[in-house]
Amino acid sequence: MVGLTHINPAGMHESPAFSQGVLTSGPGRLLVVGGQNGVDASGQVVGPGLAEQTAQALRNVLAVLAEVGATQRDVVRLGIYVVAGEDVMAGYAASAEVWGAHPTAVTVLEVAGLGPPGALVEIEALAYVPEQD
Repeated sequence: MVGLTHINPAGMHESPAFSQGVLTSGPGRLLVVGGQNGVDASGQVVGPGLAEQTAQALRNVLAVLAEVGATQRDVVRLGIYVVAGEDVMAGYAASAEVWGAHPTAVTVLEVAGLGPPGALVEIEALAYVPEQD
């Protein structure tokens, strides 16, 4: 069997937005997606708000996934870094629109700042890409 199994043990909090763990099985490849900010193709930060930047950062993650024939369904883990003081719920709403209902293991951290001036969010991903027949 090739694929991902979402692990949500009984007695632990269950959320439609994330899984407590994700198990990979079968032959495949590991894709490490480096931290993506909400920047456009020219490297400029899009919009002043967390919602716009989160949507763009996720579109950037999706572009890297697509380059190897993967989708958000193949993502094992997301690491999300948000500048302290931002309304995380604004980012969550934007992610629901772009990412859809694809829960995975996720860690959200507040940080003092990020590399690009004006950046409010950075998203990294690990994906398990099954071998193609």
